[in-house]
Amino acid sequence: MSSLRILVGVKRVVDSAVKVRVNSAQTAVETGNVKHSMNPFDEIAVEEAVRLREKHGLDVVKEIIALSCGPIKSQETLRTALAMGADRAIHVKTDAELEPLSVAKLFSKVVGLEKPDVVILGKQAIDDDANQTGQMLAGLLGWPQATFASKVDIKDGVLEIVREVDGGLETVSSALPAILTTDLRLNEPRYASLPNIMKAKKKPLKVVSPEELGVEIRSRLQTLKVTEPPKRQGGRIVGSVDELLDKLRNEAKVL
Repeated sequence: MSSLRILVGVKRVVDSAVKVRVNSAQTAVETGNVKHSMNPFDEIAVEEAVRLREKHGLDVVKEIIALSCGPIKSQETLRTALAMGADRAIHVKTDAELEPLSVAKLFSKVVGLEKPDVVILGKQAIDDDANQTGQMLAGLLGWPQATFASKVDIKDGVLEIVREVDGGLETVSSALPAILTTDLRLNEPRYASLPNIMKAKKKPLKVVSPEELGVEIRSRLQTLKVTEPPKRQGGRIVGSVDELLDKLRNEAKVL
């Protein structure tokens, strides 16, 4: 089996531990002065790429490339990916609001330049929960895709993937090149050590623009309004089964 190159997508999002608040204009969530970090599903994607190389060696996985699209601060996320084990990074710098189709187009152009054998993405980002970019990228490239992966291996140049589906687990195999999206139970990402964080600062990070890639960023969706979910009401103790049924029918409207 010839050596493989793996391209991993990473996105900068509001940290999962932050309590998200809607901005005063009710157009989006508040991002100013809020901690950001790598999308958790993308951390899993980076970790899996590194684990595949650790398991099979450099003879099988020769290079891991991290790719991010977004503002200048996305480079912090790329440095984290480099500290976790990626070899080099590519930043598509833009301040435009990116929708899944635009991201998929940018990725497809980078794939055309870098010629990876596998593209690994988180199944979704926790900011928009779109779960679309991997599938759109596979459609643009005409590549096979394996989504919601909970176990991944490479055998004789073929990807073997265990997928999480509604009915349980599904095992599939895919020829290369292929698109892979990661589910939560695929692995537990490592913490980057201080020496690796220092080494990451010296690893190459290339910056390109959407114009250089020949991609026009256009917004196809309009957010009309963003509101916080209603606060949950406290529980109540009922005196009998009949009272419980009455409240379920007339107040909760579930019967």
